[in-house]
Amino acid sequence: MKKFLCSLTFAALLLVQLPLHAQKVRGIDVSRYQETINWTKVAKDSTIRFVYIKATEGTSIRDPQYATNVKKAKEAGLLVGSYHLYSSKTTAYQQFGNFKSVVNKKQQDLIPVLDIEGHHCDKLYMARVDKLLELMENEYGVKPMIYTSERLYKTHFSGKKYAKYHIFIANYRSYPSTRFTLWQYTESGRCPGIKGKVDFSRFNRNHSLADIKLPKPKKQ
Repeated sequence: MKKFLCSLTFAALLLVQLPLHAQKVRGIDVSRYQETINWTKVAKDSTIRFVYIKATEGTSIRDPQYATNVKKAKEAGLLVGSYHLYSSKTTAYQQFGNFKSVVNKKQQDLIPVLDIEGHHCDKLYMARVDKLLELMENEYGVKPMIYTSERLYKTHFSGKKYAKYHIFIANYRSYPSTRFTLWQYTESGRCPGIKGKVDFSRFNRNHSLADIKLPKPKKQ
């Protein structure tokens, strides 16, 4: 119990660093590991406004729950975006082809996310990362958001070259020390409608949902 209370206190201390409007808007990200989700129950939490759903990984991996999650989440009234988990083992063109073949651009409310995690990258080939970012931008007409850890951000993405990209930082111990648009502050969240744990995210004080919404297509 003492450990539990300490965890609650720590979480509260993290959240007071955010302005009230940022505390009231949260998002989640899901994949097949959350199994079958009751999206109607999820959407009853008025603070949860958006969800990023895993679509693909590398060249050939496709999340089996993706299509169902997109359909049901949208029906429940949540804003939906998709993410691709980067692999160091295949080319940017192969990975983009996998992502594009799975994701229906017309179903997307949010800019896409390129998920770059250290334990999935034997070596981070930045030329390949840049090409994948470029291909995603050409497809959506907007720069994708980069999801990564603070360590990888500081090593690879902190320069001027990436200044115009929205950054999605995962840090479960402390408030990010880097710039960020979204902060994934826990991987152990609980949410009605989802069995087990789920990742929760909040906005930086200087950002909001408007920053990650896909621009509406211009009328012809």
